[in-house]
Amino acid sequence: MSSRKGVYLLPNLLTTGALFCGFYAILAAINSNFEISAIAIFVAMILDGLDGRVARMINAQSEFGAEYDSLSDLVSFGLAPALIVYLWALVHMKEVSIAWGKLGWMAAFIYVACAAIRLARFNVQSDSLDKRFFIGLPSPAAAAVMVGMVWVFHDLDVQGSIIQIPALIATVGIGLLMVSNIKFRSFKDFDIKNKVPHAAVLVMVLIFALTAIDPPKVLFLVFAAYTLSGPIHWLWKKSKPSKVLTDDNQ
Repeated sequence: MSSRKGVYLLPNLLTTGALFCGFYAILAAINSNFEISAIAIFVAMILDGLDGRVARMINAQSEFGAEYDSLSDLVSFGLAPALIVYLWALVHMKEVSIAWGKLGWMAAFIYVACAAIRLARFNVQSDSLDKRFFIGLPSPAAAAVMVGMVWVFHDLDVQGSIIQIPALIATVGIGLLMVSNIKFRSFKDFDIKNKVPHAAVLVMVLIFALTAIDPPKVLFLVFAAYTLSGPIHWLWKKSKPSKVLTDDNQ
């Protein structure tokens, strides 16, 4: 008698919630509700962070869940951010010329393609990599910078049509960071059960307070700093003089 097949409900329900947020963000951007679309992506990030942890806590990990999570990430952190930035800023490049218009949507496509490659590479290499680091910028962090940029400028009443070129550079640059070999801290080695200094608790309280006061700026700065941390650390390592081994017997 064959064993009963099925899927674990709770973690996949969270993944479905993240997928819904990505879909809703696209609809909101189409209707020019860019603030709502940005918030939806950040909610998707929270749900995406929970589904894997919940699955491990209740021992409900499965290959189906891993594949479903990747497909959800592609929509929420690949397709949705690219479309949001395109509809907010890059679409206006066609007003300059047809060639510029094509450059705008090609930049958005490059971001989506890089997100897909990043997720596929992670699935293939996840078992053989150092758990402390991600190779390439994680797609949720990339999406946070993309929609965080839109949210900040929208909050400042700056139209996307004014900053087409910076948006273009950011879209392509963040996309390429996802498929780069630059290492980014994963913080998976951080154990919440371990003791931390009292100052760490104070910093956390300060971050929460600042986020409550001005969510778009604080969230954007936090994820922008994380995005820059990888290239800065890579450049710092490259600038260090390599150790030359000498043999006294020669």
